[in-house]
Amino acid sequence: MKYFSGIMLYNYMVILATFIQIYYCEGIEFPEKGKVPAFIVFGDSIVDPGNNNYIATVGKADFPPYGRDFPGRVPTGRYSNGKIPSDFFAEELGIKEFVPPYLDPKLNINELLTGVSFASGAAGYDPDSAKLANVLTLEDQLKYFKGYIKKLKAAVGENRTSAIISESVYLVCAGSNDITNTYFSLPFARLKYNVPAYTSKMVNWSSTFVQELYGLGARRIGVVSAPPCGCLPSQRTLHGGLRKSCADKENQASILFNGKLSTELSNLNQKLPQSRFVYLDIYNPLLNLINNPSQSGFEVANKGCCGTGNLAVSFLCSKLNPLGACKDASKYIFWDSFHPTEAAYKIIVHHVLQQSVANFF
Repeated sequence: MKYFSGIMLYNYMVILATFIQIYYCEGIEFPEKGKVPAFIVFGDSIVDPGNNNYIATVGKADFPPYGRDFPGRVPTGRYSNGKIPSDFFAEELGIKEFVPPYLDPKLNINELLTGVSFASGAAGYDPDSAKLANVLTLEDQLKYFKGYIKKLKAAVGENRTSAIISESVYLVCAGSNDITNTYFSLPFARLKYNVPAYTSKMVNWSSTFVQELYGLGARRIGVVSAPPCGCLPSQRTLHGGLRKSCADKENQASILFNGKLSTELSNLNQKLPQSRFVYLDIYNPLLNLINNPSQSGFEVANKGCCGTGNLAVSFLCSKLNPLGACKDASKYIFWDSFHPTEAAYKIIVHHVLQQSVANFF
């Protein structure tokens, strides 16, 4: 109990610090419209706007009720009822309203010039995470990014392409699948590594990835922390006991990874010239919403809107599910058992950018 109380005190202090930062950062000015040419995204289902629609995997979200609150009520492949974090980031940075999937064959040059997402639902820093669901690994995403650079050069020339690549803002969002679907779900992973060793491997993979991005010309790279994985409805159901409490071991893994990731990004900033590696904390803003839902207008924090709300992701959250979905997703923090709602994403992204946007410039 003494150990648990210490963890709770730590979380409380970090959340308090977060709110103090947010309060005093409301005056931060965002870059002028046009200053950031493009917003380019890598990662998992949190920022996948539909790349998985175009690959052979069961991990898709291109059917109702996904997208029911998206403009036109279109199930685009986004794992939410509406917009996802990459859309809100691009919008707040003054670039565009939606970040499209790179694999969409209908993409025009204007979309390419202002940024795309290479993210693939179920991916992770650990290559095994993506292979479990037959989706794009981060290495695959990097290969597509190299192809993207070639397309830009063919369209606008070498000089303009170099400017776009160096001046754009990049977002890397991964880690939750590694912790939940790979480490805590597969016995062989826990036999091979303990939590400290596995989180160190995650940081090594993430560091290698962002350094490869840097080597291709990227300079402004935001890396998203792991969320409080143990508080996702799926993990509450699987590992939270009869009360479906937050699974403490998974939250501890997230905290351990986040601390190491933040330190590594700071080290890279000292090591690589003109680099702007920015640690983006989503752990504490999301945990605060979960612990204090009514403060932000939410009513349900422990299960998702869709299906059973406890174990419903992708095809388990479909119009064929007799339980359907809740009437008003804006009252829920989670849309399905793994992904937040558009309303929760909007709050989290705004808080993150208020704290961190100046670090990109």
